[in-house]
Formats: sequence, C-alpha cells, structure tokens
Amino acid sequence: MSLGKLGYYNPEKPLENRITDIGPPHYEQFFPPVIKRNYGKWLYHEILEPGVLVHVSETGEKAYTVRVGGARLMSVQHIREICDIADKYCDGYVRWTTRNCVEFITDSEEKAKALKADLDSRKFPKGSYKFPVGGTGCSITNIVHTQGWIHCHTPATDASGIVKSVHDELFDYFKNMTLPAKLRISLACCLNMCGAVHCSDIAILGVHRKPPMIDDEVLAKICEIPLVVAACPLGAIRPAKTEDGRKTVRVNQERCMFCGNCYTMCAAMPLADSEGDGVAILAGGKISNRKSAPKFSKVIIPYIPNEPPRWPKVCETIRHIVEVYAKDARKYERLGEWAERIGWEKFFEKIGIPFTEKSLDDYRLAYDTYRTTTHFKYTEHVWEVAKAVGGV
Repeated sequence: MSLGKLGYYNPEKPLENRITDIGPPHYEQFFPPVIKRNYGKWLYHEILEPGVLVHVSETGEKAYTVRVGGARLMSVQHIREICDIADKYCDGYVRWTTRNCVEFITDSEEKAKALKADLDSRKFPKGSYKFPVGGTGCSITNIVHTQGWIHCHTPATDASGIVKSVHDELFDYFKNMTLPAKLRISLACCLNMCGAVHCSDIAILGVHRKPPMIDDEVLAKICEIPLVVAACPLGAIRPAKTEDGRKTVRVNQERCMFCGNCYTMCAAMPLADSEGDGVAILAGGKISNRKSAPKFSKVIIPYIPNEPPRWPKVCETIRHIVEVYAKDARKYERLGEWAERIGWEKFFEKIGIPFTEKSLDDYRLAYDTYRTTTHFKYTEHVWEVAKAVGGV
C-alpha cells in the first residue's frame, strides 16, 4: 500500500489523494427549502408592513421574511436566542443582511405573523426591543459602522457607542416607513473608511486633526524606519536623528492628512488625541442607479467634537437633517437628489448650517474620462441612432 493511501504525503506521487476542494462550502446548501425550490423563479416582492416582506414565485409559492435590527457586535447568548427562534419558526434557517439586520424566512403567512408577535414580545430588562422589526422600504435601516474604540487601532471616534446614540434618536424612522425614500446612514471611525461613508445618504466620519506624536525613546527599538517612511501616502515622513544621534523620523505637518498609516506600521507614532479628534458629517451619497446616477457623499459639516457617551450634538444634527428631508423632499427622492434639485446652497439654508470653503468636499475620480455609471449623458451610439432616424 502506498504512502498516499495511508494518509501520508508521498514525494514520489505528489498528486496522490490530493484534496482540491478546500474553501468555503457552496452557499446553496444554506438556503431555506422554499428559497432553494424557487431559486431564480421569483416574480415580484411586496412589503406587507414595516419589516415584513413576501416574495412570490412563478410556481405560486411564497416566502415571508421578517427583518429585525441587529447589532454589529453580539453576545453568544444573543446569537443563541436568534438560533432558537429560527429553530422554532424557520426550520433552523436564518440570515444576516449586509447592514447587520437579521432576517427570518418562513413559507407561510401564519408562521410569519406568529414570528413577528414573538419577536415584538422579547425585550431587554430595561424595556427596549431585543429584536425590533422594521428597516424596510422608505425607512432607515441599520447603521453600518466600523470597529471604533472597541477594536480599531486608528479611530478618531467610537463606532458602536455613537451609532447606538444616533439610532435611538431615529428609531421611529426604523419602525415606520414614513420617509420619502430609503435613507442609509453609515459611520467610519477614521478616514481610511472601512465603512460605506463615501456613498451614503448621511455619513459620520471620524477625523483626526493633529499629526502623529513621535516617541523618540522607543521608535528605533520597535519600528522599521524604512517601512514607516514608505507607509505615508503623501511622503510626509522622513528619516531623522535625535540630538544624541538616535535614529527616528520627523513628520512634515503641512503634508500630513492624519490617516494613521504610520501608526499602523509603528506603535511609537500614536495619532489619537482627545482634543483634536472628532467627527465630520457627510451627505448626499448613494449606490443605487434608480432615477439618477450613483453619487459620492459630500462634506457638509467638517468637524463636531467627540462628546461620549451619547454624542448629543451629532445626534441633534443628524435628526434635524432627517426631519427637514422628510418634510421637504418629494416621494421616492433620495437625500442627495433632493439637495441637487433644490440646490446645495438652499440645502445648507434649510438645514441651518454654515456654508464654508470646506463644505461640499467631494471625490471626483476620472469622471470626464471614464464611464462611472450606467446613466450615460451621451454616447456615439446615441448619435448614430439619432442620425439614422433623422433626428439631427
């Protein structure tokens, strides 16, 4: 018997009994049965009430989905309770959305109603919902956010704390579909932007305002100086020596954009500062192609100081923006589309925030060179068709 058949590597036959299917399991095995039977056969879906959807297949089968808000960080106990609910109503199947909502899918309306009633009855000891149902249609769904002070090494603000505070202010808009259109909020705790702040209706961005501090005593002992210099995207770091001849680095403060890449490479260059750190507010972005092209978010408030544990100024500002938008925008008009229709100057006037040279900071990419959207203003094909039909 060969070494390969015994489970050992055989250098004479390196491909014998080689395992080639290492990797994640195929997603199809995690489908609920009703989804698997009707995969690719869905005709349409409807929102029966906030947080409850029905998908109708061409076979006549229906799949009912109950969506609940979930936290990005969950305890094992909470996840076990979610699994118990899925076992009771959904044959053990459950899914998470990209915005950290939890969706329970059933194959009958009776199960969906019983499931929703059960979810509404489950509360924490202080009375808040464990599994708030909502986040569908013209509402605010979960706020996507990054790690913040809990886990990230370069944050300028917290993530979970500030998101919890803002979501408490906007909870009615999660439970009810009373907005003109869907409204997406996100948070990134620094400008490396692990979150989706570059393309959200409203975005909270943690910002540093001071360059990194340099600990000359330990820098050369724990950091590789060439890597620290190379880590800066703007070339703001150069090698240097202290007065007593020790190797270190220096930062050109005029070039520094406070990104924290240097601290990622070297723990002797901390960036966090209680006075300089805070948040910026961006608005007007979206990913959707519906009605208009995708849009990048624009800076509308360059700085609000950190005010833990509840960030009152940030919460008040975002709630005011949402309320003005809800009152003034047309049906199905996203926040950025509303701002462009009335004009950004009018947007600032209605919101009641100052318009400065730092406002409307944007990302352009190569807009004049490349096609960045499916909405074309002009193509050669359109010109040829117009000539063919006598339009020009």
